[in-house]
Amino acid sequence: MVKKTMAESTITPRSEDYNRWYLDVIREAELAENSPVRGCMVIRPYGYAIWEAIQSGLDRRFKETGHQNAYFPMFIPHSFIAKETEHIEGFSPELALVTKGGGKDLDEALVVRPTSETIIGHTFARWVRSYRDLPLLINQWANVVRWEMRTRPFLRTMEFLWQEGHTAHTTEKEAMEETLQMLGVYEEMARDDAAIPVIPGEKSEIERFAGAVNTYTIEAMMGNGWALQSGTSHYLGDKFARAFEIQYTDDNNKLQYAHTTSWGVSTRFVGAVIMAHGDDQGLRLPPKMAPIQVAIVPLWRKNKEEAEVMGLANQVFQTLKNAGIRVKMDDRTHLSPGFKFNDWEMRGVPLRIEIGPRDVKQNAVVVARRHLPGKEGKIFGVAVESLGTKIPELLQEVHDGLYNQALAFREENTHTGFEDLESFTQATQDKGGFLKVHWAGTSEDETKVKEDLKFTIRCYPNADQGGPAGRCFYTGKETNRVAIFARAY
Repeated sequence: MVKKTMAESTITPRSEDYNRWYLDVIREAELAENSPVRGCMVIRPYGYAIWEAIQSGLDRRFKETGHQNAYFPMFIPHSFIAKETEHIEGFSPELALVTKGGGKDLDEALVVRPTSETIIGHTFARWVRSYRDLPLLINQWANVVRWEMRTRPFLRTMEFLWQEGHTAHTTEKEAMEETLQMLGVYEEMARDDAAIPVIPGEKSEIERFAGAVNTYTIEAMMGNGWALQSGTSHYLGDKFARAFEIQYTDDNNKLQYAHTTSWGVSTRFVGAVIMAHGDDQGLRLPPKMAPIQVAIVPLWRKNKEEAEVMGLANQVFQTLKNAGIRVKMDDRTHLSPGFKFNDWEMRGVPLRIEIGPRDVKQNAVVVARRHLPGKEGKIFGVAVESLGTKIPELLQEVHDGLYNQALAFREENTHTGFEDLESFTQATQDKGGFLKVHWAGTSEDETKVKEDLKFTIRCYPNADQGGPAGRCFYTGKETNRVAIFARAY
């Protein structure tokens, strides 16, 4: 059989067409594909394994902070959505309605869940009676549907997967602490699991979640300098509590409205992992997100070399498996070594182990690190007996390398010092990236910048508020409020 020596299709360079590169990577790495329904996707096993890694890291943290998983119906009475005015106004264009069932018109249209504040609010009203029932800390893993007109796999689809946390508290202070705690959980997951540096901050008024009093976000920079909102946490005040009668008797036996929160991360975070780390060869996956952490590629030319090479390869495989490493043996004999190397690089596997006849004689292997290109990424003569400890160390090195590269890219593409509209406008055209500015504008001013320049306020970074005053580029006023503007997905 003739061995394949080159890939059957190629990935468009990022500099040539970033959007095409993104779609090429999803196709070639077999992450997802289009479904027969416009705007929906089939998530393939390799892509779903990345989502499972996100789920696992978050679910563990949710439970460590006292939250419990539950499940609520995907069909919501339309009247529930309409109970909270801002909520219905915000979601009305995105609602999918079921008006027929069993061949008959329904007495009331059902909304296919776009988010669950209303149905959970209705349920919380039955669960909460006394201050002793609070705080109520619930999370659900579910799918939601929003009727999007312009879709892109993982980043924006009509149906997507996510988790949505919903909690109820006795006081505003406690609810705000919950809101910020969960934002911190998202920041930790992004940093420690996905190797993505994110900026936590508060959304502007026009960017808030529909019905929220405050919305907080983690914003990540993608490989083209655009921002991606990667997780949000909302303080809802007592708006939904009043709409759905979530009340409790306090310790003075007086009836009070609860304060509620909601927070969520979706499959768009898979898109964040792709775009924050990917290069022209394809994916570069942080080890905790990688379905396969180590790929073993045995190499031989003569048939008589096969047995001894495979013997050592199988020994290495078992050693790593026993160490809890997600390892894959590439025993495809119809493919050339070069094809295999390119294939595992394209799929973003953090480490590749090469084993040939010379390595067998030395009882050692060659390890290639995905985050470093070419020979720079290779380590020769790694002793087999050291692999049980060496490979975990190298996986941590890959994680740290990806994080530091992403952070350096963000810092390099974050620009400051704009004190007038002209210089800001020029920066949106010439520099892109994150534009960090002092901002004293109104919502109307923000809308005008968005319409004219396609840059939006991504957040008011938590770390930059309350510092020295500066001049707002748009209004000319002095302010100590800092905003990050960027183009965003």
